Amino acid sequence: MADDAFIRCRGLSRTYRRGEVDITPLEALDLDVGRGEFVALMGPSGSGKTTLLNLVGGIDRPSAGTLSVNGIGLATLSRSRLADWRAANVGFVFQLYHLVPVLTAYENVELPLLLQPLGRRERHRRVTAALELVGLADRSDHLPRQLSGGQEQRVAIARAIVADPPLLLADEPTGDLDRDSAAQVLDLLGALHREHGKTILMVTHDAKTAARAGRTLHLEKGRLVSA
Repeated sequence: MADDAFIRCRGLSRTYRRGEVDITPLEALDLDVGRGEFVALMGPSGSGKTTLLNLVGGIDRPSAGTLSVNGIGLATLSRSRLADWRAANVGFVFQLYHLVPVLTAYENVELPLLLQPLGRRERHRRVTAALELVGLADRSDHLPRQLSGGQEQRVAIARAIVADPPLLLADEPTGDLDRDSAAQVLDLLGALHREHGKTILMVTHDAKTAARAGRTLHLEKGRLVSA
């Protein structure tokens, strides 16, 4: 795994200053994730799971250690280059969808493409393909309030994959869904992993959700622990 790791962390740490106190949600983490692997992250609140996602996704920067994704050392990139890298390489799926309420499903999915030098026809092709992939082509003109929670999350997944990034980061993607909707979302993530080769790192508190991944890692107090 270490020789061909898609995500490689060595001594990865993140420390925040809060008042007079240093808080370290992630400490000296060593981790390899292979290309095309589906990995679940479990652990109690405050164990560093979301911090790790933010670092891998280039939203945050480490305080110490090294982190590379697909051979790119993220700490070496300027802020603008990191933003460009993130737009091309990472899709984010959140627990609360974060759809723009006044935009249709189509327009929400199109948003990431507006940051890229693409013509309208190519954007239309990609958005249509993403909505078809998540089974919502017939809901493209619906606003978020006209969709169920499960449908909203599938729109969010379509938005995450519309630029065809190799890496998907999912933070409690089923945490706000009923059982049937959660199963549909997990089926979709599994298909993206198996059929489209996406590398997926998913945070969850639920053991049944984690079981859908190929490997489960446990974090406690910012460190990996055995299951």
